[in-house]
Amino acid sequence: MAISALNEPQTQTATHEVLLEFPDNRLLIDLCGEYDRNLADIEQKLGVQIVRRGNQLSVMGEVSVREQAAAVLTALYDRLETGRSVESGDIDRELRMGSETDEAEPDGQLQMFQGGRVEVKTRKKLVEPRTEAQKAYVQSLFEHELAFGIGPAGTGKTYLAVAVGVSMFITGHVDRIILSRPAVEAGEKLGYLPGDMKDKVDPYMQPLYDALNDFLPSKQLARLLEEKQIEIAPLAFMRGRTLANAFVVLDEAQNATTMQMKMFLTRLGEGSRMVITGDRSQVDLPRGVPSGLADAERLLKSIPKVSFNYFTARDVVRHPLVAAIIEAYDADTKPA
Repeated sequence: MAISALNEPQTQTATHEVLLEFPDNRLLIDLCGEYDRNLADIEQKLGVQIVRRGNQLSVMGEVSVREQAAAVLTALYDRLETGRSVESGDIDRELRMGSETDEAEPDGQLQMFQGGRVEVKTRKKLVEPRTEAQKAYVQSLFEHELAFGIGPAGTGKTYLAVAVGVSMFITGHVDRIILSRPAVEAGEKLGYLPGDMKDKVDPYMQPLYDALNDFLPSKQLARLLEEKQIEIAPLAFMRGRTLANAFVVLDEAQNATTMQMKMFLTRLGEGSRMVITGDRSQVDLPRGVPSGLADAERLLKSIPKVSFNYFTARDVVRHPLVAAIIEAYDADTKPA
């Protein structure tokens, strides 16, 4: 337990203080972080003051925020007690979502709880959604054969989809992973690229390689790519295929045309899961060419077995400035 034999955090109304006592000093050091950077992060985001006194932390500030800070510190300490580490992303998740109760599902891969934490296990790391929208998205990826993730950059749409794909692959729920993107240049002409076909298309696919490298050891990933158990290919290469027993992701789907989207969606085979991710504000198609993502959203929303998941700037988990940038651009495009 994060709280010592004092039973409960002692709240001293007169001094606006919550006092927390932690029994293990080594874990307390990890909780505070190098040069107390974890405490400084919580202080800056919640507007509280945290002072360490031996094996105690004193949290001072307004009632609501100091209670929230105390809950975050307790949850992070509990995390350390289970043998997991505390990083910046974990602090961000606790600040956004609050403390949740852990009860593992029988398969052990997706730990999903009624109102609780969702975790996705991969070979290299445990992936935890940091916002409620991300949690609902991960749940829908496991529960639906076809799911859409729509929202701005930095909200984890592709990253979480690839994580779920790797999790389902290593547990035998699917036999292969297929990741695809439209090979569309983002507003600039690159001309003819040197090399063979792989050399030409790999620059467009690099974000997918980056995600896979986060979840699988490099040697295993190289072997799986060589054996075609993991495929990364442009959208145009999907025509004529039936994708059975596979976890299939179409990234940057806003750059697929209507015909390409229909072609891709009809590749779904028995035992497969398909995820479509995109950002409606970043369409790079030529002027006058409609986005297949918008058409799919309009046409498929009435189908009960198809899941649509939406993200906003509040779900951005990159640098905090990214959310501010997205909100500024969204405000500028809205009619006066």
